[in-house]
Amino acid sequence: GLVDRVQAGKSYLMFGDGELTACKPISDHDLAAYLADCLEQSDLQNKILPIGGPGPAITPKEQGEYLFSLLGEPPQLQRVPPAMLKWIGRILGGIAKVFPPLAARAEYARIGHYYATESMLVFDPETQSYRADLTPSTGSQTLFDHYRDLLKPAHGDGSAKV
Repeated sequence: GLVDRVQAGKSYLMFGDGELTACKPISDHDLAAYLADCLEQSDLQNKILPIGGPGPAITPKEQGEYLFSLLGEPPQLQRVPPAMLKWIGRILGGIAKVFPPLAARAEYARIGHYYATESMLVFDPETQSYRADLTPSTGSQTLFDHYRDLLKPAHGDGSAKV
């Protein structure tokens, strides 16, 4: 969705300064291959296993900057306060007590706040920090590879895929 947004000339949305969190994104294909390995390899079964995609951990800010660089445009990064999701969750949660259909949206906002404020890396209890170096790299397709694939011309006419 953010690729489409940026292609439409809009800004890249990120929470806070875009450096609050980091992750090692994994492609659907690479994740599927890993899960298949877990079904076949007994040493991967009955465990909670950390997983990350290939390459270094990247922040939302780095993701946005890279996307704009692929388009040959200066970055237009829009900051959204993470607390906004927390407040939306609280407000909708309160209203949901009277209007139950809003409960799912309240939960979605709470989940969104979690992902906006917590890195998707292995947490080291000794240092009380998320650590990219402890997060395994799995697979071969990086998020930046994916961005390049999405933005390849669909035909030889220079038009980009959407």
